[in-house]
Amino acid sequence: MSRVFAYCRVSTVDQTTENQIREIEAAGFAIQPQRAVAETISGSLQASARPAFAKLLERLEPGDVLVVTKLDRLGRNAIDVRQTVEQLDGRGVRVHCLALGGVDLTSPAGKMTMQVIAAVAEFERDLLVERTQAGLARAKGEGKTLGRPARLSEKQRKEVARRLQAGETVSGLAREFDVDRAIIIRARKAA
Repeated sequence: MSRVFAYCRVSTVDQTTENQIREIEAAGFAIQPQRAVAETISGSLQASARPAFAKLLERLEPGDVLVVTKLDRLGRNAIDVRQTVEQLDGRGVRVHCLALGGVDLTSPAGKMTMQVIAAVAEFERDLLVERTQAGLARAKGEGKTLGRPARLSEKQRKEVARRLQAGETVSGLAREFDVDRAIIIRARKAA
């Protein structure tokens, strides 16, 4: 008989996973308390790098079922979610997501759903890159300086180069100009 596990995650300590557990139980999944894994950790961290999720992976066996309320509980983005689901599928673990109608993400319909989600995520990422490049091109066309502002003015760079030639140290100049040594070294190379 399949064991059913729940993975519930919240991002901050003032949040609780109680609603996620209730939602999973209301969907008809009977979760024994020792099989409900709760974690308070940022969703920006890859699933496999989360301590409680990593321990859960060690416990899961072929035939087990893992239930989550939403896809973002499993990963930080569509790629991470897909990799996590594929890893679990490769181990014989079925993954159900309530937000997608409780579909088993390892079934043919679930895999198709995952492919559509991945395609939409890739499309969104491509649009973001396209908009960013268009914005940079527009700014450059308007004569705006791109990137970080220089830490040393042109006059300061020339002074640094002159003083280095005169024998002053990189560390001493870095302290005086309140910059990292690397900036002084770059000024020397540029001279």
